[in-house]
Amino acid sequence: MGRFQIEYLPSAEKDLLEIVDYIKKDKPSAAANLINTIDREISKLAEFPFLGPQPDDERLKVMGYRMLVIGNFIVFYVVKEKVVQIRRVFHGRRKYEFLL
Repeated sequence: MGRFQIEYLPSAEKDLLEIVDYIKKDKPSAAANLINTIDREISKLAEFPFLGPQPDDERLKVMGYRMLVIGNFIVFYVVKEKVVQIRRVFHGRRKYEFLL
């Protein structure tokens, strides 16, 4: 299958910045650890792009979304040819369907 390229869409980059900024207010070291963990887990998608399951939501399935759960966060991504597009990153408790 070969390595896939990881591409962060601007919406996912914005999500990550907001998450880190929020956590950094109380615990800067926790924010750094979280971003390192998220980066490490997402990088696995370069070798295993179908690692994450499809969501239960039928609309998201049809759109080709997959999910990667990392701690309390869910990374939503789509696999296109040799590219894994990271589309959004949300806290697991957040309602996300309308944002995708």
